[in-house]
Amino acid sequence: MLFGIFAILDKVCTKLKYWSGKNSTSNMNYETSEARKPGPKRKLTKFHEFLLTLLRLRLSVPAFLIGDLFGVSETRVSQVVCTWINYMSQVFKPHLKWPSLQSIKKHMPRSFKQTFPRTRIIIDCTEIFIQKPRTPTAQSQTYSNYKGHNTFKSLVGITPTGAFSFVSELWGGNVSDRYITANSGFLDLITAGDEVMADRGFIIRDYLLERRAKLVIPPFTHKCKWGKGKRLNSGEIQRTRQIAKLRIHVERAIQRLKSYKLLSGILPINLKPIANQILVVAAFLCNLSKPLVKY
Repeated sequence: MLFGIFAILDKVCTKLKYWSGKNSTSNMNYETSEARKPGPKRKLTKFHEFLLTLLRLRLSVPAFLIGDLFGVSETRVSQVVCTWINYMSQVFKPHLKWPSLQSIKKHMPRSFKQTFPRTRIIIDCTEIFIQKPRTPTAQSQTYSNYKGHNTFKSLVGITPTGAFSFVSELWGGNVSDRYITANSGFLDLITAGDEVMADRGFIIRDYLLERRAKLVIPPFTHKCKWGKGKRLNSGEIQRTRQIAKLRIHVERAIQRLKSYKLLSGILPINLKPIANQILVVAAFLCNLSKPLVKY
């Protein structure tokens, strides 16, 4: 699979300019040409640069150690990683597609067919720990009370088989799930009759009703007729179990995403300009694995 991915990337471009900052992406050249590559002379082959990037992404190997392994400077490692992450993001992002309703129905797992056959997507938010920003404003915007740490947050959605079909841009950790859902472009993909499965934290029923879609979440507890506690009746308990049994797949998908250690550790603040691209690349690579749910 590794060589297959590289073969696709190698076919798309033979000319790649080193990334030199957040404003350089517009100048990145991916033309298929036999002309000499722009920028400094390469000390590594394209495959070695690709392998170096995967080491950084998958294992979060420190840049100085990768430099020692490949015989290049730490600065060159950072340039290579930023260049290839940006490049792979542009190539892979179009393949994180919102599947058609026909495709969803065709590959609908049996477990969903029996209980929630109209499920279009399962959503959840995931947070990535980041290095503490220097400015107080950035600190307050990224501090997550839920995690007790500065984080980036993203809304992700999977198909019933467990493949990522939606990955939003990253937001500050203090932003609510409802706000991200409303402003990430997710709602624009919802059509009439869709069912969206989520946990109780997603208070978005009104947004979905505007699009004639349905929100599937576990029932809320209600006050007992006796005593001071809250409870669920037998029917609500059964529905909660049915939803939890299926919604767990989005947690498994996020766990697969976090197997890329650069996303499961504390993301260095100097990688902030390419944080969205890192998330896209990792999500695409996850989709190359076996389906989480058999159909």
